[in-house]
Amino acid sequence: MSRISRRTVVGSAAAFAFAPAIAGAQKKYEPGATDKEIKLGHTNPYSGPLSAYGTIGKAITAYWQMVNDTGGVNGRKINFITYDDGFVPSKTVEMVRKLVEDDQVFAIYQLLGTPTNTVVQKYLNQRKVPQLFVATGASKWGMPKEFPWTMGWQPDYHTEAAIYAKHVLAAWKDRLSELKIGMLYQNDDSGKDYIGGFLDGLGKENQKCVTAKVSYEVTDPTVDSQIIQIKNSGANVFFNHSAPKAAAQAIRKVADLGWKPAHYLANVAASVAATLKPAGFDNSTGIITAAYLKDATDPQWADYPDFKEWQAWMKKYLPDANPADSGNTYAYAVSATMRHVLTQCGDTLTRGNLMKQAASMKGLEVPLLLPGIKINTSPTDFYPIQSIRLAKFDGEKWALFGDVLSNEGS
Repeated sequence: MSRISRRTVVGSAAAFAFAPAIAGAQKKYEPGATDKEIKLGHTNPYSGPLSAYGTIGKAITAYWQMVNDTGGVNGRKINFITYDDGFVPSKTVEMVRKLVEDDQVFAIYQLLGTPTNTVVQKYLNQRKVPQLFVATGASKWGMPKEFPWTMGWQPDYHTEAAIYAKHVLAAWKDRLSELKIGMLYQNDDSGKDYIGGFLDGLGKENQKCVTAKVSYEVTDPTVDSQIIQIKNSGANVFFNHSAPKAAAQAIRKVADLGWKPAHYLANVAASVAATLKPAGFDNSTGIITAAYLKDATDPQWADYPDFKEWQAWMKKYLPDANPADSGNTYAYAVSATMRHVLTQCGDTLTRGNLMKQAASMKGLEVPLLLPGIKINTSPTDFYPIQSIRLAKFDGEKWALFGDVLSNEGS
């Protein structure tokens, strides 16, 4: 079933608070939770071709350190256990089994990557271990009937790509006969989600505008040949779904070729520090992406309380990290969501209650989400964030434009 729709979200933001749920007199625990601690398990590519995402794991570790320094969650310290899987699915399986069977974690949290989450999804659901707020926007993380123990967090790739396609059609509405679209995508389920969403957004009558769909492997040393192939197709619009390293290579190659298409960059590679700076700010100017988090390079957020708190946290807990790396804002916001859910569990620290609380978020705002973007879930809706803003890189920062676009209620 298609998940494409748009509507403008309006209304003032509700205050975000970590208010504990009313707990019964009797405490209830399952593996990984005690009076003193809650164990959370995680894997991340700290090494390998996608090591740029290692920033996220480091920042999540620092977030829980801050929580523990301020009393923990309902008086319990968070024991965050993270392993390096190098973005190798077979290693992810090994590490997740270790986390569940040896470390006895309460939940798997923020495991990064579509192929790496896919290989452990059935295992975790069979064991009834929460696979919460996975670090990937593939559509498969929002299927509570099939996988009731798995939930995503960020906007799903299908919706994001469909919104790009609709923006392209609006921009070319008076000259559709001239429109030629080229696509670069990562050869895995995330790439298929992005391409499928973009095609759905175009509609069947406009899919003939696509002149090239070219994939790459995460292990490819460069994507230069793919970019040349897409340019040679005559494309005047370029959709770029790739991880930061490949995305930077693609942006540089587009510039080297003197090719000047309208360039849409998937949000997963929209980091100023990890992608645009290596690609060159001049080469990146004019690129469009989707945004749902405050950009640390944008001075308009300087006086917002949540942004000030994030800056203070960065200075204290990640003094050597690059604040322009969006992995640091992402990690803070998703960890604040997990903190909220754990707090809502009160003293009923069962895995079933954790999923119940995760599926009961209504109009929740967490630090660093863009104004107007809220988290909503239900037992039948496992897509927490379904709203975005479009943004264009102005040579220094991402500049937001247009209304909030949403897929909620579709």
